[in-house]
Amino acid sequence: MVVMVMILGVFVAILNETLLNVALTRIMNDIGIAPSTAQWLTTGYLLVIGVLIPMTAFLIRRFTTRTLFLSAMGLFTLGTLTAAVAPNFALLLSGRVLQAAGTGLLFPLLTNVVFALVPLRKRGAAMGTIGIVITFAPAIGPTLSGLIVQHFSWRVLFYSVLPVALFVVGFAYYKLKNVTETDRPSIDLTSLLLSTLGFGGIVYGFSSAGGGHGGEAEAAGSSGWLSLAVLLPIAVGLVSLGLFAWRQARLSEPLLDLSTFRYAVFRKSVLIMMIVMMAMFSAMMLLPLFLQNALGYTPLDAGLIMLPGGILMGIMSPINGRLFDRFGAKGLAVVGLALIGLALWQFAYITLATSYLLIMVMNTLLMLGISMVMMPVMTNALNELPPALYAHGTAIISTLQQVSGAIGTALLVTVMSSRSAVYLEQSGSTDPQTQVQALIFGMKSAFLLAFGLVAVAWIASLLLRRAEAPASGGDGMPGQQAHAH
Repeated sequence: MVVMVMILGVFVAILNETLLNVALTRIMNDIGIAPSTAQWLTTGYLLVIGVLIPMTAFLIRRFTTRTLFLSAMGLFTLGTLTAAVAPNFALLLSGRVLQAAGTGLLFPLLTNVVFALVPLRKRGAAMGTIGIVITFAPAIGPTLSGLIVQHFSWRVLFYSVLPVALFVVGFAYYKLKNVTETDRPSIDLTSLLLSTLGFGGIVYGFSSAGGGHGGEAEAAGSSGWLSLAVLLPIAVGLVSLGLFAWRQARLSEPLLDLSTFRYAVFRKSVLIMMIVMMAMFSAMMLLPLFLQNALGYTPLDAGLIMLPGGILMGIMSPINGRLFDRFGAKGLAVVGLALIGLALWQFAYITLATSYLLIMVMNTLLMLGISMVMMPVMTNALNELPPALYAHGTAIISTLQQVSGAIGTALLVTVMSSRSAVYLEQSGSTDPQTQVQALIFGMKSAFLLAFGLVAVAWIASLLLRRAEAPASGGDGMPGQQAHAH
């Protein structure tokens, strides 16, 4: 019951992440803002999550399950209400920031609770159930958003989430019990500042380079990467992260314990998950662009193409969890990454003659592959860690997924836009037909890059082994010794 009520809360929070993707145009027209301003509704959301998640390991140790969950859901609910009634952009952005603050706490908290409650032999099934939330919610977000925005005001997106969020808060208030032990760790303010500058700078910089669609994307692909607004935050972020890692190694109570990377399975798993996040973002961003700008489909049609894949992910996540409990992560990851690679290769060769149905089938294969990889690989990575590092491992994985999402979006938009610009320059024409062909040419380059990254992840998956318990650390050291070292 504890896990189920938390899963429902995480579901509405993660669903909310992709709800605005299709609705931005309506919001811009309704409250009178430019595309560059509207992008802050997405960029700001990612930024808050990227800054907050590294703190979750400290918060989980410091506060009880009940206090943290009610605080997170309370922030999310307040943000949802604020966004729904917002008369202007400033209040709408404030609502999104509050939503992001709640969302950033919820998933690491849920994962930590599962690892505290569920024995190792059953964690695959439990994490598979959570996988329904993590994969199905963002997949149906664009479809639900397209359906609502086509017939109602964009405010209905927030009003539809609000009753569920209120129910979760009320239910958790009466039923949720504390299941994790707490202590009083000290917090190093310098680490907190370096973490904020590091992860926040990288997410902001890459989101600024890749944020936008159409004209903005083209700008990002050409001069955007050379602008001070992109290079400066990325440079500050990289330097801050270097100082952050150096400081964590010297603290007796680090904000984020990076000794998790001493475990070989954890290292390989993090690499695989970061690449898969890039692949998922590429499809969720580039395919709707192609369907709407090249083939002239409506936002609802573009959203519907994601629906079968989202449904299949929801069905397969618990099945994959049980398969993980029985056979481990390696086989699932090898097959899943092969399916992801096949889908990306097919997307790279999309033309105007490619049918809507074929694109839907390929997207469904992509989502099936992602469901076979993400939660089994993540569970395998955390299984190798000693219990003292669960909260830190979860925070690291969640943070790097957000960072890789921002990097992947920026990188793929840049490749698509720059290659499209090259095509237009070589053709010497700007008529609509040539622009469509340029978009197809740019998308081919972006998807081939994503395919190459997935090939690297597939090779890494061949080297995965099953993590039996926190008894073996990286490089053959016993787990506790590696942690102490």
